[in-house]
Amino acid sequence: MRRLLPLFFAGMLLSACNAATRLSEIGRGPQFSEIENPTESPNWKPVSMPMPAPREPTGNPNSLWRPGARAFFRDQRASQVGDILTVLVQIRDEAQLENSSTRTRSNSENLGLPAMLGLQSSINRIFPNGVSAANLVQGSSGSNSTGSGQIQRNETVTLRVAATVTQILPNGNFVVVGKQEVRVNNEMRELGVRGVLRPQDIQSDNTVRHDRLAEARIAYVGRGTISDVQQPRYGQQLLDIILPF
Repeated sequence: MRRLLPLFFAGMLLSACNAATRLSEIGRGPQFSEIENPTESPNWKPVSMPMPAPREPTGNPNSLWRPGARAFFRDQRASQVGDILTVLVQIRDEAQLENSSTRTRSNSENLGLPAMLGLQSSINRIFPNGVSAANLVQGSSGSNSTGSGQIQRNETVTLRVAATVTQILPNGNFVVVGKQEVRVNNEMRELGVRGVLRPQDIQSDNTVRHDRLAEARIAYVGRGTISDVQQPRYGQQLLDIILPF
């Protein structure tokens, strides 16, 4: 019980903080969050990944082509920290799984001692009257189990999110973070994307597909009046966690 009390008070405190925020938004709806530097967030951490061994650059003094350049003219695609590019998110996820199983089992056992060196005559002196030596143990069991399951999922998400290059890894890959907020009436929609990409995967129009992002984290969530009534209260969520039945 002592372990549950801190969880209870923590849930009450969280509920009170959320209630104060909701009370301040009565008549105004959810408010936009401030634009901030992603690297100053308490949850932001630099990305560390395996890197190849560094190589010395080779110079060509008599060539108009610069090693690593993509064109003779200036490249308009994102190339350094602070540059912006557009992440194209187009997810079409379909999955269908169906299985069924049936199990039936029956057992029957019968053990007797009709004759064994004359010891069968001593059965009545050991066991109550009516016990037959020919049928000492008799048992039967049966079980039946039937199970079936079906999963069918169809998801389609199409988004365009502008992201900022927040870090350049030693091998030249970019770490990008992007976030957008869209408010419609009293409902706020938050779009977020982050991951690691290669500069070579950035298209000529400064866009990159989401399936080119390594360690991609894509979020599309909402908060507001409609989202609030679609989730259970904090007390109910707490009880769902701690109650064993």
